[in-house]
Amino acid sequence: MAGPQSLTPQPVFPSRPRRRFTLELANRSLPLVKRIVADIVQTHTHVVQIQRRLEGGTSGKAQQQLQKDLEGLMTRFNEFCEELGDVGCELKDPAAGLIDWVGRHKGRDVYLCWKMGEGQITHWHELQAGFAGRQPVSTLEEKE
Repeated sequence: MAGPQSLTPQPVFPSRPRRRFTLELANRSLPLVKRIVADIVQTHTHVVQIQRRLEGGTSGKAQQQLQKDLEGLMTRFNEFCEELGDVGCELKDPAAGLIDWVGRHKGRDVYLCWKMGEGQITHWHELQAGFAGRQPVSTLEEKE
């Protein structure tokens, strides 16, 4: 999407120290995270829909109302992202509901990875590997 109306929601977090989670602690935060992520995915979907309508060529009062709606949704989206930041996890994909927590594997930082719809955290990956590099938590060695 192009143009000034095309604002892809991007979480903006204040600088804060990186919090590390054990797999157990990250899984305990999931009930709250699941609720926040459901709100994020729903809000993101509405943002994209409004952006498409604006790009489709509305004018006058309809465009003003859509722009106002978009701004309100963006505010809500950012508030939800701040809530995730307060929990200590990171939003990776607002459309898919993909979340990472910083964990440890063999003495180094890794991401504990969860996607909306999964019952618990079942995968981890190296910081640079991304979703495609996910490995089962059965291979995670949290002790150094």
